[in-house]
Amino acid sequence: MAAFVVVSGPGVGKRYRLSEAKQRVGRDARCEIYLDDTETSRKHAEIDFVDDAFVVTDLKSSNGTLVNGHMIESRILRDGDRIQIGRYVFVFRVRDANPSSTDKDYLQNSVSIVPDDALESSQIISRADLSDPVGETEFFDPQVANPLSVNKSLWEIMYRTSLAVSRTLDINQLLEQIVDLIFQWVQCDHACVMLRDSNTGELSPVYRKNRKPQSNHQITISKTILDYVLKKEEGVLTSNARDDLRWTSSASIEASGVCEAICVPMRGRYGVVGVLYIDTIVSANRQSKEGELNVFNGEHLKMMVAIGHQAALAIEDTNFYQSTLQSEKLAAVGQTIANLSHDVKNILQGLRGGGYMVSEGLKNNQLASVRSGWEICEKIHGRIESLVLDMLTMSKQREPKRESTDLVQLIQDVLSIAEVSARDAKVEIEWNEPQITQRVSVDPIGIHRAILNLVLNAIDAAGGRLDAKVHLGLIQDHNATQIRVQDNGMGIPKSQLNTIFSLFESTKGNRGTGLGLPVSQKIVKEHGGEITVSSVVEQGTTFTIRLPMKTPN
Repeated sequence: MAAFVVVSGPGVGKRYRLSEAKQRVGRDARCEIYLDDTETSRKHAEIDFVDDAFVVTDLKSSNGTLVNGHMIESRILRDGDRIQIGRYVFVFRVRDANPSSTDKDYLQNSVSIVPDDALESSQIISRADLSDPVGETEFFDPQVANPLSVNKSLWEIMYRTSLAVSRTLDINQLLEQIVDLIFQWVQCDHACVMLRDSNTGELSPVYRKNRKPQSNHQITISKTILDYVLKKEEGVLTSNARDDLRWTSSASIEASGVCEAICVPMRGRYGVVGVLYIDTIVSANRQSKEGELNVFNGEHLKMMVAIGHQAALAIEDTNFYQSTLQSEKLAAVGQTIANLSHDVKNILQGLRGGGYMVSEGLKNNQLASVRSGWEICEKIHGRIESLVLDMLTMSKQREPKRESTDLVQLIQDVLSIAEVSARDAKVEIEWNEPQITQRVSVDPIGIHRAILNLVLNAIDAAGGRLDAKVHLGLIQDHNATQIRVQDNGMGIPKSQLNTIFSLFESTKGNRGTGLGLPVSQKIVKEHGGEITVSSVVEQGTTFTIRLPMKTPN
């Protein structure tokens, strides 16, 4: 079955199986291949099966679709093609027979821990821990299959290992990089990483790799060896070779092979987080000239102990980072709920008051009371709508739905909505409509909301002054569009200017949610623009939206 294999970007190693039915790729949750990536359009590309071949077609995405580094509109895919969509880079495979190295079912079936009496028991040949000196010779020759890595300095090997583990906070990607480096340096046939469950302490396989991709070899690990490694916190080199006649016969060796293995603890700052295991099957044609079966040696063991330590430190750091991130998320959720519940309580109190006036007016047949109560309910409805829309806007990263827009008409619509608030606050709105304007490509709903938030904030800021005014201006040139909202209110102290765009930071007391300015800033940033603010206490504040000029096609 054909597949897209992620080789770069989030979720390296993940496979997306392709079918003969059309499959959409994008950030929309309804896409068959869903990518949680802000650089990917909602409906970015489409994969179709036509005339016994898979075809990728770009769906007029914002950043385009690249195949082998070239921007394409539609392209027939060939085995090995590299497809870039947003931050993801895939390799197209016509036949994806290999299961994922992190697939749980595959790992459980291909890696087993068994007692010694269930297999040819292995004997420990050598032991090593972190206190043993590494690299006593100037150069270390790991007898690797890759000729480019022969005679590399051990310190270079450790440097490359530490560099690899410092570049990712994804454990699966980290383990893949570690094992790939081991395969470059050591002539092993199979590798497996097992991590400890934080609750039970039990080991379970989380990653494995075969040097030969099509190999169906099952890794069998002695429980006695694992228990020894975990208890002693030492790495061991083992072999199931015997000093009897069975191992003097090349035919016997060729038939069954001698399994050499290295198993080392992954020991970090706070204990052992797992084990790193590699093995190789030594057949007759891999014997040394002296007849010794010594693919692995003591230097390999010391190197693996050091690599296991580096990997353990990286895993601890990753787990700590993820725990911290989760704690911050929970704290943010708690803060959000606390702030929103306070605002919702105020809204409900207002709604209850308006409803009471309507109810009493109907009982006593007093139309004036009903009208007053209904006006209160209408205002509360507007606050509820505003709160919900702000929450939806802040909930996720969105791609603006651009269309040809007349900003003059859009601003006039904003003013018609803000007119009631301005009249109640006794604020005069000045709007200098430009004589000549140019239609621009923006998301009209988003920009409308961003401007409305600024205008309503300006009305609140200016309200209560005898000469309360809010001034709007629109300036366009070849490079940008500027929308300016200016009030002559109390102004914002310098100490508060750095926090006004933070969530739930409000200067309106119970009347504000602390969402208006962050929402406006988010919408403008999604358009590639910016909001700037200047303010003088007792004189007023000016907010300027600057959008890059994008004219309709």
